[in-house]
Amino acid sequence: MKFQLSGSTAFQLAEIYLKQGEVVQIESGSMIYHNGNVKLEGKTNSSSGGLGGLLKAAARSVVSGESMFITHVTGLTNDGMVAIAPSAPGVIKELVVGAEQYRINDKSFFACDSTVTYEIKKQSLGKAIFGGAGGLFVMETTGSGTMLVNSYGDIIEIDLDGSKPFVVDNYHVVAWTSTLNYEIKVASGTFGFTSGEGLVNEFNGRGKILIQTRNMESLAKMLKPFLPSGS
Repeated sequence: MKFQLSGSTAFQLAEIYLKQGEVVQIESGSMIYHNGNVKLEGKTNSSSGGLGGLLKAAARSVVSGESMFITHVTGLTNDGMVAIAPSAPGVIKELVVGAEQYRINDKSFFACDSTVTYEIKKQSLGKAIFGGAGGLFVMETTGSGTMLVNSYGDIIEIDLDGSKPFVVDNYHVVAWTSTLNYEIKVASGTFGFTSGEGLVNEFNGRGKILIQTRNMESLAKMLKPFLPSGS
């Protein structure tokens, strides 16, 4: 995938450049503009067709927070271009998928080559009970190519050498390499009541974690007192 980001601000967009016949998949509803040399098609968010594909897309939507549908963009000439932007203010990050595969948190998927996708993987019961995201399932990339993810806020990239655990708040994790082992735990006290913290992901092993500097849950809690409530 050939692309260019608009800058390093919190309101980035990505221009993706396509050759004739080249296909990319983008988050449903993310298209801002294109140059007329591409074709957009809405499809179910599954590699399967028919009723089975629709059911898989529905299941993926429930467990990943992604739309049941995904937009396929095809280049009609060698100079096709489409610009896309995420719904939340934040940055866009490239993941090179193939030699490394990634697990992806809710609503972080943005775009990918047609040779890359993400599949539903079952988690252990303990992770499902404590996990605020995904429940019994987590999303894992397959294939080889480029995937773009987006965040709410900036993205910090941490490389772990396996020498000690690394702990990240559950709602701040964007993606991590599948080589890492992880456990979902209570931050402290009884479900974090003593410290104000909630659930955390404890990572072990060698690999990479992408962490967003803000989270939607905190924003929602901050805004709640100012929003009208039903009578």
